[in-house]
Amino acid sequence: MKKKFTFPTAYTVILIVMLIVLGLTYIIPAGKYAKLQYDSVNNVFIVEDPIGDIVEFEATQNTLDELGVNINLTRFTDGSISKPVGIPGTYEQLLRPKSSIFGAIGTFLKAPVQGLYDSIDIIAFVLVIGGLIGIINKTGAFTAGINALSTAAKGKEALLIVIITILVALGGTTFGLAEETIAFYPIVVPIFIAAGYDALVAIAAIYLGSSIGTMASTVNPFSTVIASNTAGIDFTNGMPLRIFMLLAGVVICIIYTIKYAEKVKKDPLSSYIYDQKDELEAQFLSNHNSEALPEFTTARKTILIIFALAFVVMVYGVKELGWWFEEMTALFIFVTFIMIFFAKLSEKEFVGEFMAGASDLLGVAIIIGLARGVTIIMENGMISDTILNSLSGAVSNMNGVIFSTFIFFVYIILGFFISSSSGLAVLSMPIMAPLADVVGINRDIIVSAYQFGQGIMSFITPTGLILASLAMVNVTYDKWLKFVLPLVIIIAVLAIVTLGVGVLI
Repeated sequence: MKKKFTFPTAYTVILIVMLIVLGLTYIIPAGKYAKLQYDSVNNVFIVEDPIGDIVEFEATQNTLDELGVNINLTRFTDGSISKPVGIPGTYEQLLRPKSSIFGAIGTFLKAPVQGLYDSIDIIAFVLVIGGLIGIINKTGAFTAGINALSTAAKGKEALLIVIITILVALGGTTFGLAEETIAFYPIVVPIFIAAGYDALVAIAAIYLGSSIGTMASTVNPFSTVIASNTAGIDFTNGMPLRIFMLLAGVVICIIYTIKYAEKVKKDPLSSYIYDQKDELEAQFLSNHNSEALPEFTTARKTILIIFALAFVVMVYGVKELGWWFEEMTALFIFVTFIMIFFAKLSEKEFVGEFMAGASDLLGVAIIIGLARGVTIIMENGMISDTILNSLSGAVSNMNGVIFSTFIFFVYIILGFFISSSSGLAVLSMPIMAPLADVVGINRDIIVSAYQFGQGIMSFITPTGLILASLAMVNVTYDKWLKFVLPLVIIIAVLAIVTLGVGVLI
């Protein structure tokens, strides 16, 4: 009997993508733009040309104008732009050092290791969150809270989808809530499974909310602000367009998720992951149907309140205090220490549960590192700038509406290869933004196209966060694609229409 094909795991998918990108480095010519970076210590601009020679220039607006970098000097001096900026018109094709088959193998094997090194801040965050969740699980607080919440939401489960999607989307549009959502899955998945939905509904509520929020970012400093600064415009330019996209996108995502969720509730066989129903219920609801469900005591309520408040503090820290993963991880270590006084576990049990919880998310942490390895191969192969140069050269004679649509698809392609929103902004905006002047449209259309294009890729790209999210609930990538691709098409059409209207008004 022929063995049934099973879709590979997230690890294999990323390794396949890594191999494809490695192959592209032997097909796509190597090349670079000259890069400009501000040295705040010496108050000078440092320009590195494509072959690596470095020249210093006075940090003046005149220098920027002469180099064709149409950005206000204050954007550099106030720290708004800290990464190297591509200089328009400086792309040069370079000779790539010859590499033997052994060199290619070495590159492939070292990229995941380098990716783990480069992602250590995110990985540490994920592991600490996992350890904390393991301790809270042991106290019975999640089980008791889930039982209370599912009882309270009886008959109103769809409202949970609405609330979670909106809240996560607000985080995405304001400060780029993305990797932080990894911590939400162990909490939310059991609630939806207990309500009669499947685990895909939980992933959709959280991940779609985050994706549409970051796609239609309004004041997100890591995409909207830095892209607008690099394009030489104020980040409030184009805001109405992005607010419309945010509102319409959130409504569409909610309706799409609820429609699927209610279909699954009425007929469990219609679930795309029905074959995993028993496995997922055993994993997330092991105690839920037990006759001896833990009581939702004051101590357990306090544990969950402290856990929830940690996220409030995290949001405030990122948005107002400039926190990043080091500070966020330290916050959850602090919360772990607080739990010592409420968990009522012995020292040995406490440490054991923390380690067990961290080990549960080790696979997620490894996936994050592997995904970073894809970007490292591209950078070392010097093909990112070549792709950008090729795509930017094809748009100069288009009319505004066709141009905005083309740029949207350009950023879809670039978004696959460059998953960092700030990295793509500083690399591409100095080259792409001046093209708007040539075509005769406002530069904020370029910023919106960048956000919409890269954002829509986040729904599906294996180099982004989706594989780590799916790994949290052991759902394979093919099942997510089956669920989300119709929605991606709907959102893409909405984005194209929104950009077209933005050109015309």
